[in-house]
Amino acid sequence: MVSDSRTPTAAGLTRPSRPTPHDLLDLAGWLGARTGVDLVGDAAVVVTGITLSSQRAEPGDLYAALPGARAHGAEFAAAALGAGAVAVLTDPDGATRLPPGTPAVVVPSPRAVLGPLAARVYGDPATSMRMMAVTGTQGKTTTTRLAESGLEKAGVPAAVIGTVGTRIRGEDVKTALTTPEAPDLHGLFALMREREVAACAMEVSSHALVMGRVDGVVFDVAAFLNLGRDHLDFHADIDDYFAAKASLFTPERARLGLVNVDDAWGRRLLEQATIPMRTFSLTGREADWQAVDVDATATGSTFTVVGPDGLAVDGAVALPGSFNVANALAAVAASAEVGFEPSRVAAGIGAGGGVPGRLERVDAGQDFALFVDYAHKPDAVEAAIGTLRPLTGGRVIVVLGAGGDRDPGKRPMMGEIAARLADVLIVTDDNPRTEDPAAIRAAVVAGARGPGEVVEVGERREAVREAVRRARPGDIVLVAGKGHETGQEVHGTVHPFDDREVAAAAVREVLR
Repeated sequence: MVSDSRTPTAAGLTRPSRPTPHDLLDLAGWLGARTGVDLVGDAAVVVTGITLSSQRAEPGDLYAALPGARAHGAEFAAAALGAGAVAVLTDPDGATRLPPGTPAVVVPSPRAVLGPLAARVYGDPATSMRMMAVTGTQGKTTTTRLAESGLEKAGVPAAVIGTVGTRIRGEDVKTALTTPEAPDLHGLFALMREREVAACAMEVSSHALVMGRVDGVVFDVAAFLNLGRDHLDFHADIDDYFAAKASLFTPERARLGLVNVDDAWGRRLLEQATIPMRTFSLTGREADWQAVDVDATATGSTFTVVGPDGLAVDGAVALPGSFNVANALAAVAASAEVGFEPSRVAAGIGAGGGVPGRLERVDAGQDFALFVDYAHKPDAVEAAIGTLRPLTGGRVIVVLGAGGDRDPGKRPMMGEIAARLADVLIVTDDNPRTEDPAAIRAAVVAGARGPGEVVEVGERREAVREAVRRARPGDIVLVAGKGHETGQEVHGTVHPFDDREVAAAAVREVLR
């Protein structure tokens, strides 16, 4: 990744308003105790922030110029300095590319020190709150959003960082990545500290762990939900993917682990983690935390949370599916393990609503059920359709595509699952990105061998309309793949597209 990311972020909303000044010489001395360091140029400057992007540089910033796949971040240093950056952090190669006289801290591997340095610049803000990490192939967004909602309703000032974005004490903050880069992340933590946040629930992706985005943070608890096929365009294989997730459960990254022992990979993690571990289960396996007496309906579930020392509290979640009970259980257990009252958190989750784009109902006056879900990987597609199937005596109609420039091996697998579990599968475009949309659809269709009827409708808007036109009273329509997303990427251009809005418009059109 080139360090000069062009993804826009509202910098004024993602940093503290009262930054702490640091002498560059002091920061270099602090780094020198950890790695080899050279100072270039006049070091008599004061640093108040840190950034990886020249386009988001602010006065007083230390600009981190890292080597990238296509360019070196040092090539953008002049722009960062022009925006007010006072110095550059880079490697020896980058130092040769800087404008003459640029104050610079030169280290062998700047990315390796970026997280701890960002934490230092912002005064180790993560230590001022209870930090909860959630990792897994499915359920990260739901679990963190449920935890944040439950804590807020329990009177705990909370924040959440993840796929849907960042929210601080109920206020949405736009961020570019599921897990922001380390400088942005620690800036967010500093902003949370200013706003007196007491707990932060955060999605931690395998990419974030491999690329050091959470370096400089030691989480109070890290929860592992599950592992399935995903991101094999980034990882060598499933074992490499698991190893990235497992790296979260080490003393350098977390103090306590919480693992789902219903998942085979979770049981494997339990055997190799190097920190104290707690367990949770939905299926009756022996565990520290369990959900029992589950009563599932089309609008959600009620259950009892059973915890250590005879604890038993009422739980509820306003999302259908047993996997959402597991997500809610993980949210309650993680919150309790860092010191919050489980009964109040559980009650807060029960009083809350759903999560954007996660089995989100769309109601535009139709006589059938319509859901939008983010399911875009095999396990998630199976879980979503499997959850909805028992809720109707009618048909299940699924609209599904696959993303371009991502693991192509999962495309026929998704087609096979959807055609096997749905009555009608409409294969369409998702985010083709730079690939040929027809080729992606062909790979999905190749795996879709029934028994469900398989229809190919390339244009996604028309595919949603086709699903709505086919739906009869009592049926369920699932539009899968994009969930909360509000754009569709085709050949490098993101076009406005929200499955929820498109589905509602299709219903109104059919009912007209």
